[in-house]
Amino acid sequence: MPRATARRRWSLTRYFGVVSFLAMLALGVALIWMTGRVMQEQSVRDGTQSATSVMSYAAAPLPTHAFAEGLLTDAQVTAIETSTMGFGSRIVELRLWSTAGVLMYSADATGGAFPDTERLNGVLASGSADARVLDDVNQVDAAGTGATIQEVLDVYVPVGARDAQDLSGIEIGSPLPSRPPLAPGEVDEVIGVAEVMLDHTQAVDALAEASRTVTLVVAAGLVALWLLLFRTVHATSKRLQSSALENARLALLDSLTGLPNRRLLADRMRRDVADALKSGGRVGLVLLDIDRFKDINDSLGHDHGDELLEQVAERLRGALRDEDVVARLGGDEFAVLLPDVRSVANAERLARRVRQLFVPPFQLGEMSLHVETSVGVACIPDHATDASSLMRTADVAMYSAKHHRTGVAVYDPDEDHSSPQRLVLLGDLHQAIEAPHAESELVMHYQPKIALDTGRTVGYEALMRWEHPTRGLLLPGTFIPLAEQSGLIHDLTRFALTGAITQLAQWRRKGTPLPVAVNLSAHDVTTTAVVDAIEQLLTQHDVPAELLEVEITETALVADPSRIVPVLERLGRLGVRVAIDDFGIGNTSISQLRDLPVGELKIDRLFVSDLRDGDRSGSEVVVQAMVDLAHSFGLRVVAEGVEDEQTAATLRRLGVDRAQGFLYSPAVPAEEVPAVRASGGSRAGSHPGRPARVRSSG
Repeated sequence: MPRATARRRWSLTRYFGVVSFLAMLALGVALIWMTGRVMQEQSVRDGTQSATSVMSYAAAPLPTHAFAEGLLTDAQVTAIETSTMGFGSRIVELRLWSTAGVLMYSADATGGAFPDTERLNGVLASGSADARVLDDVNQVDAAGTGATIQEVLDVYVPVGARDAQDLSGIEIGSPLPSRPPLAPGEVDEVIGVAEVMLDHTQAVDALAEASRTVTLVVAAGLVALWLLLFRTVHATSKRLQSSALENARLALLDSLTGLPNRRLLADRMRRDVADALKSGGRVGLVLLDIDRFKDINDSLGHDHGDELLEQVAERLRGALRDEDVVARLGGDEFAVLLPDVRSVANAERLARRVRQLFVPPFQLGEMSLHVETSVGVACIPDHATDASSLMRTADVAMYSAKHHRTGVAVYDPDEDHSSPQRLVLLGDLHQAIEAPHAESELVMHYQPKIALDTGRTVGYEALMRWEHPTRGLLLPGTFIPLAEQSGLIHDLTRFALTGAITQLAQWRRKGTPLPVAVNLSAHDVTTTAVVDAIEQLLTQHDVPAELLEVEITETALVADPSRIVPVLERLGRLGVRVAIDDFGIGNTSISQLRDLPVGELKIDRLFVSDLRDGDRSGSEVVVQAMVDLAHSFGLRVVAEGVEDEQTAATLRRLGVDRAQGFLYSPAVPAEEVPAVRASGGSRAGSHPGRPARVRSSG
């Protein structure tokens, strides 16, 4: 447990203990005080009742006029003493006062003290008794050298006219005879006041004893209750604290492997990146996942999959530097944070070392399993500017390694199909496609195809260019992949077909119709929608189908032949010619080539460039084999990327039918096409504005 957490927990426990103890103490004091108050009032009520009884016996032998006169005869005094004799030691003092405040009788031989006038008048006015506990001082000897103090209950009891009655024959202490109740509206006249002082010492002692007992009981009960509550709350606090710590641990650590999770990694990345940006250092991030992990889970079960992940975590944890952070992001994806790496090359070397950890087989029960991984590397400030973008670029690099099967890949902006720049470019492409053809930034350029035996132009290939307002002229390699990934490729193909067929219609009206080839993406030829679009455009612009050619790459053909071949067959029935582009880099078999509804093969520029760069013996054999194979199936052969006369002569000798490239002309706007249709074709360098050694297509 962290020290700060322990201190906080102890402070909370101590605070609760003090507060609860003070609350219990206040409650105990209140209970004891209230209990004492109630017991004291009860003792006073009991004493008042006793005093009333004494008064009844003392006042009964006296006639009403005796209170009016305020004087008693000796016989009356004797009668009072006789009637109250039975109360014995309970009475400390007995006095009778007239309404005028004159002392009529006092059991004290000294004659008593002056009355409490305020209390006397209050009793006379209200007609109700008034009791008060007083301290009474008694002398011990005649000399007065000693005295004792005792508490007495001094009760002033009103004497009514009905109280004065003859009690002769009634034994002291026996119940008084009942008297008829007062009639409605009748008031008993107060004729005097009896002051009865009762010994309250025993009551006080009993009250003190009861208070001590109550105090002990209440205190013991409250302490027991406090201990019980404190223990309960303390145990609950410990459970809650333990649960909170466990939840905090689970929130920051992966429950399966015990490695830091994505949240903890992100927090550490933010701190390390901030430090690196301040100090000019470099932070690297390595992301990896297990290839075909889903197949492992499906075939071996999730238990074995979890066991594999635990072993991967253990290898990663034990093979890296102490300062490196290994985390599991979820599923089969792991990350290694390199807080201090000198260069991107060092980060890449460490990533390759991580990948080597997967070379030894993993032991799952009795089975040895060989596992591969794809690793992506990105660094700050080389590939990102903050922790979030660092995670994204490393993820892009990892999927690039998986896609290209390179094992390890460093972030490459060209592979980042979701970078902010590409997203902006994608938005611009949307606008360019939606604009009318006459106003669009997308334009069609045309590169001539030359017959090698005659040197004449026999057709064109339509190639799209994007005249971007801020980036200048963009070639298809920049935006075609973006269109394929975003789903815009179908709109882009429709744009290219519309532009090419519209241009064919214009040339046909001028009397110079030559076939034009348009490239189709693999995404276009998986459904017959492209055939419907072509048929509609040909009909709309009154262009014969034989003037249109479509080119599809060999790799697209072999990717999904069951869906693509029917589309090509329908194009053939429509009259549109089909060519296989980039032939030689795919895996088309001889039987597939024989059955495909195509009429032309275009040799990939890789083989043509080998002829130009001097590797003639090996490349000539390959090109010759391609030409012989194509001619045996009745197919025409076209070579791309021809840039010098010597290469053209070699291709002519090998039997290649047609060629295109900068030797003849680059791709040019439609208005410049007639200028390059000379019978001999244009030579390299003869066309204005031709960039040096730029490949022709694309």
